[in-house]
Amino acid sequence: MTIYGVGEEMRTALITGISGQDGSYLSEMLLGKGYEVHGLIRRTSNYNLSNIEHIKDRIHLHYGDIENENHLCSILHEISPDEIYNLAAQSDVGVSFQIPEYTGLTTGMGVCRLLEAVKRFSPKARLYQASTSELFGNSPAPQNENTPMMPTSPYAVAKLYGHHMVRVYRESYGLFACCGILFNHESPRRGLNFVTRKITHAVAEIVSGKRQTLWLGNLDAKRDWGYAPEYVKAMWMMLQRDEPEDFVIGTGETHSVGEFAEYAFEVAGLDWLKHIEVDANNLRPNETRLLCADITKAKTLLHWQPDINFRGLVNIMVDADLKRIR
Repeated sequence: MTIYGVGEEMRTALITGISGQDGSYLSEMLLGKGYEVHGLIRRTSNYNLSNIEHIKDRIHLHYGDIENENHLCSILHEISPDEIYNLAAQSDVGVSFQIPEYTGLTTGMGVCRLLEAVKRFSPKARLYQASTSELFGNSPAPQNENTPMMPTSPYAVAKLYGHHMVRVYRESYGLFACCGILFNHESPRRGLNFVTRKITHAVAEIVSGKRQTLWLGNLDAKRDWGYAPEYVKAMWMMLQRDEPEDFVIGTGETHSVGEFAEYAFEVAGLDWLKHIEVDANNLRPNETRLLCADITKAKTLLHWQPDINFRGLVNIMVDADLKRIR
């Protein structure tokens, strides 16, 4: 893989959604490579910077909003980034059914606003857009870059709009813009509204005696789960190529929510059946049943593949939450 800019001065990166799981790991990685890292955060009364607290003195934070093109234009004009990673979104699939319009404005139209700002103020910057395996919906697995996209949630529909807009701006204006179609990737920094962290956090609380029951939704939904720090490396690798292309990133291994819960409780020496209850309120109006990545293209062109398997991921997350609770 050709690395552009070898021997040049320090590169500058802008990360939207920098305080999230992926943004924090990506920031650490880019700092380690000598980048000047800038991040976009919304000015709210309760913003959470815990994921980047340990590096906040080494990064540059800008208040702005993916919903405001003027903010985006001003920031791009000010810092003139070499690379842009758009990780900002309303990313809770279940919540997207409750606030579909807002999800569309942020997760979908936000991409369009950013692309327009890049076209006007940073046309030579390389842009990474965070797409999602939810685009595939219930298309037959395994899914790759050529699999038909049939989204089953407002979140996925919004992401599909952004995904296609990246292609349109790439083809129409020659922008170096690409999408990473990332399958589920988790870590101890995942928010508690995501089912994987909801499970591992509950395990720790049950071990400590703070609760006895975990309420979940569909235990049969199957996902391809990987370890987030490995996936941010793939994001960076996509922007180092000679030409922009979209890539599916995953493990090629699928497990149900029930399997995740069962093994997480097993790690802590508990019987999951004694602590799990299904709550109809946690069921979605529509559900993607089975996601499994075909990463042939990523292996061949990016020379990327994961090292952490499903059990390794669950172990990492359970161990981290047990340490937090103690």
